[in-house]
Amino acid sequence: MTDPSDDLYPIAVLIDELKNDDIVIRLNSLRRLGIIAKALGPERTREELIPFLQESTDDEDEALQVLAEELGNLVPYVGGPDFAFHLLPPLESLATVEETVVRDKAVESLNKVAEQLTPGLLELHYIPVVNTLAKTEWFTARVSACGLFAVAYDRSSEDVKQELRAGYNALCKDETPMVRRSAAQHLGKYAEKLEKNLLVTDVIAMFAELCDDDQDSVRLLAVGSCSALAKLLGKEGSISKILPTVQKFAVDKSWRVRYMVAQQVYELCEVIGQEVTIAELVPVYVKLLRDNEAEVRVAAAGKAGDFCSFVGGSLTLKEILPSLTELSNDTSQHVRAAIATVVMAISPIFDNANTVEVNVLPIILTLLRDEYPDVRLNIISNLESVSKIIGIQLLQKNLLPAIVALAEDRHWRVRLAIINYFPLLARQLGIFSFNDILGKLCIQWLEDGVSTIRHAAAHNLKNLAEDFGSDWVQEFVFPKMMDKITHPHYLFRMTILEAVAAMATVVSSDILTTVLLPEMLKFNKDKVPNVRFHACKLMKTVIPHVDPSIVESTIKPWLSDLQEDDDHDVRFYSRDALTACHK
Repeated sequence: MTDPSDDLYPIAVLIDELKNDDIVIRLNSLRRLGIIAKALGPERTREELIPFLQESTDDEDEALQVLAEELGNLVPYVGGPDFAFHLLPPLESLATVEETVVRDKAVESLNKVAEQLTPGLLELHYIPVVNTLAKTEWFTARVSACGLFAVAYDRSSEDVKQELRAGYNALCKDETPMVRRSAAQHLGKYAEKLEKNLLVTDVIAMFAELCDDDQDSVRLLAVGSCSALAKLLGKEGSISKILPTVQKFAVDKSWRVRYMVAQQVYELCEVIGQEVTIAELVPVYVKLLRDNEAEVRVAAAGKAGDFCSFVGGSLTLKEILPSLTELSNDTSQHVRAAIATVVMAISPIFDNANTVEVNVLPIILTLLRDEYPDVRLNIISNLESVSKIIGIQLLQKNLLPAIVALAEDRHWRVRLAIINYFPLLARQLGIFSFNDILGKLCIQWLEDGVSTIRHAAAHNLKNLAEDFGSDWVQEFVFPKMMDKITHPHYLFRMTILEAVAAMATVVSSDILTTVLLPEMLKFNKDKVPNVRFHACKLMKTVIPHVDPSIVESTIKPWLSDLQEDDDHDVRFYSRDALTACHK
């Protein structure tokens, strides 16, 4: 018969570990709260575990953060929604601590628990928690309370809703800036739960008051609610209530507020429509693009693609593109990188290639020559959209010289982006133009000093072989690779081997058996074991593409010989490759 004291063992272990001096042990114990609660059962979890955790809220911040998160997941283990209110007291305590991440996690868990409570239990247990936190003297509790009103309001009675509205309004006027910041931050979610007739009378009044706050941090968070409130108010309400605020804050003395406006401007466009945007918001947007602070210009530039698509090509050409051209030479590399990201998205909105050539292409070429690698990388990563528009002649005349120069860029990530772009470029140029201008680069990359580039170059040849066909491999690629097969450095020989194996999977059977396979078979005599076992690994991928009779007559004996190799790894991979011969 089981000793009754055995039932106490899980909680005893938990208590011991929670009191351990080692923070790692305490954290591991806290992360097992669900397992411990399940072992204890709902009743003992409510009567023993939860009270103990209530007393354990004086710990290091890292432990309290885990505790706050795990408490939100314990509803099934305390008996379900009918008993979920037992989790509120420890979470209420955690919502008052000084560390922000702990409070945020506690608020998240409180909302998670509240969503599972019945309306009756919500008013009986959760609403008092919200009101207590909202009226507590220490500001941290009031900061947390701001994040609880949305869930509380949604399922409360009319009397309680009126009380909650008064409570949130008081928090918006709180004497402590941190509380007003939190109220501004959560205003959008709170407004979503309010009745429509209260949006103008209550929410907009609070919004206006927060927007006039003397603290920059409060105003910028109030601006952050603009897009959410605009969607709730609709077009007419947004034009009369939100648009004037955005226009005002676009020239705010604080750059952080202007930065937030730049982040919100496109979302507001979608609500107020194209006509009002052209008349009212385009001047605002141009001001943000020319802001004194680089961070604001970065934020505004990041929205250029969406904003320009919304207002159309003609207005973009007249009002916005001149500013973007200036920003392509901006003193801040981050601004130039942002322009490089979006300039490609702007190109498709213009009607013809001539407009792109005259107005957009100079920006692209300037950014392709930028000294900062991330700027060049952002351009290269999105070249596809432009090359489709400008046509083959402009591509060869303007972009190709820059691309050839970047193919030898000192930053390997730029070279990698160029390699990834080559298959698309090849399809646009055609086989003859590609061979003349860019073909040698494909072979040159196989000897790059960076392993990632060599690997990408090998598979780039495979992609090109798929587009240009087997004859291209035989007539153009293979002759140029022949002298590299015996390269003195074994890493480069491995790259050549990888390229041969990669192309072998896409070329015709005739080219495979007469040209590529014989070269692969030569590597069994290589003096470096790494090359020999690499050959075995790659042969395994090639076998499914080879005629079974050749596998039997040539490849199997070749692999069998390698099983006698002095190197253990060579024997292992040759044996592994032999298994593919029997499938």
